[in-house]
Amino acid sequence: MSSRPSRSARPVRVECRKWPDDPHWEFDGVRLGVDGHGTWIGITEGTLLASPVRAFHATADHVTLVPHDAWWLGTFYGDDAKRPFDTYVDIATPAVWHGDDLVRAVDLDLDVIQGTTGRIWVDDEDEFAAHRVALGYPDEVTEQAVTSCQHVLASVTRRAAPFDGTHLPWLARLRQLSGGPV
Repeated sequence: MSSRPSRSARPVRVECRKWPDDPHWEFDGVRLGVDGHGTWIGITEGTLLASPVRAFHATADHVTLVPHDAWWLGTFYGDDAKRPFDTYVDIATPAVWHGDDLVRAVDLDLDVIQGTTGRIWVDDEDEFAAHRVALGYPDEVTEQAVTSCQHVLASVTRRAAPFDGTHLPWLARLRQLSGGPV
């Protein structure tokens, strides 16, 4: 793992907003470290993930990658039988860090998902089309979201880094820190 794990994992809050800055999904995690792809955040099974309209507890340990400067946030799972997906990528504005303990991005509806059977698809294209108009996405935001979605879909399909298992050492680190199975 060519990375810089945090000397001590630190709590971090992740806030995914809706355009332009309305509450959406929020959760707490552990900042595991940084590598060439971005900052890795660990989320343990049982962690509360909440939005203004619903909430649930994570069914499996997973890690979220906050890229250095890309229009997405990636969530990666291991082989836990209770995992809902293998990979779930939210197309979003580039994340902005507020100090070391809060990161925010604006979710732009489109998701690239790899299910537990290996099937890969783009989700919520209808929601994206509706929100472009209803929420007034600027043309440049729309273009970046579509381009990012196409790029992520191709990368997940090809298993290009970081969608190639790069997350596994970070998931192992999370489990080591939390005392779970490595």
